[in-house]
Amino acid sequence: MQEISVRGFKILRGLLAPDAQTALVDGLRQVIRAAPLFSPLTPYGKPMTVRMTSAGKYGWYADRRGYRYETHHPAGGAWPPIPSTVLSLWRQLVSQERGPDCCLINFYGEGARMGMHQDRDEADFTWPVLSVSLGDDGLFRMGNATRGGTTESIWLQSGDVVVMGGAARLTYHGVDRIRFGSSSLLPKGGRINLTCRVVD
Repeated sequence: MQEISVRGFKILRGLLAPDAQTALVDGLRQVIRAAPLFSPLTPYGKPMTVRMTSAGKYGWYADRRGYRYETHHPAGGAWPPIPSTVLSLWRQLVSQERGPDCCLINFYGEGARMGMHQDRDEADFTWPVLSVSLGDDGLFRMGNATRGGTTESIWLQSGDVVVMGGAARLTYHGVDRIRFGSSSLLPKGGRINLTCRVVD
């Protein structure tokens, strides 16, 4: 494992061994069976290229009413519990006293991307966001506290973990593209990114 820091983002290269990655994916598959992936609309009415679902007390959601957290999946059911494998990683890297309220699961298929954005729908920004990459490589771009300006990019690989805390907590970031088929973790290809957040 190699730890590097880019613009305040703590990047833990290769933190998760292959067996740990497989265990995480198995837990996430159970979540997706209970709360299927969906493609939200942006407030501008454009479908996102990333499909998503959530686990925990809240799920992240977007439609023409805006970006927000909801207590139920669009199909109506409550979000399933956060898998124990995810909670164990949170306790290891963030806090043993306070668990996350939401585990957002983003699936990047071929051609999917995530535009530059801030994670700012939470009540307390002192809690970091924990981000885990599984599957195909993703080109992660990091910017500034405001839109525009210079950016830096790094390829995140399966098993890499990013902790976004401190100054990086409200830094703009996004995923420009993935290297589809670069990993064998997901049989049909694609990238899973899960982010755990304290919401309340």
